Amino acid sequence: MKENVSSALKTKMMVMTALMAVIITICSWISIPLVVPFTLQTFAIFFALVFLGGTYGTISITVYILLGIIGVPVFSGFKSGIAAITGPTGGYIVGFVFSGLLFLLLTKVFGEKKVVIIVAMVLGLLLCYLIGTLWFVHVYAGTENAKSFGTVLNICVIPFIIPDACKMALAYIMGGLVKKAVR
Repeated sequence: MKENVSSALKTKMMVMTALMAVIITICSWISIPLVVPFTLQTFAIFFALVFLGGTYGTISITVYILLGIIGVPVFSGFKSGIAAITGPTGGYIVGFVFSGLLFLLLTKVFGEKKVVIIVAMVLGLLLCYLIGTLWFVHVYAGTENAKSFGTVLNICVIPFIIPDACKMALAYIMGGLVKKAVR
């Protein structure tokens, strides 16, 4: 009996993980095109982490990215392929995995208390910003379009801080509510 419950729970988590990869995709398609597109992707990433927890949330983020790498048009603007990852904004996409890993680490070490989840989300977003910004600078380094770290922050991070904070707050609230309702 215990084995059946465990198996059923694992199956349920695998299905929810796959569904979250789909939700991340749909949220990335809802986009306002800018240098770094304004999407609901950040909301979906943090919703996945709050709702599924660090392990399955990070797996759903990884599945989403792997789908994009193999050619499924899951990224903003219906982009896909390795070019989307190696392009100027690819570091922000890769940064989502590191956000998930940091969330996983912090919640495993300190538990899933409200303050830990919020701090893990904020630090995860800052890590994503850092990775994405460094990658953006790297892609343009040595070209006529080279940009400084500060310039990239002004283009790719500063305009997104308040909207991303709002998306994280919404993800925290909705993720918690859905988690209670589903489990």
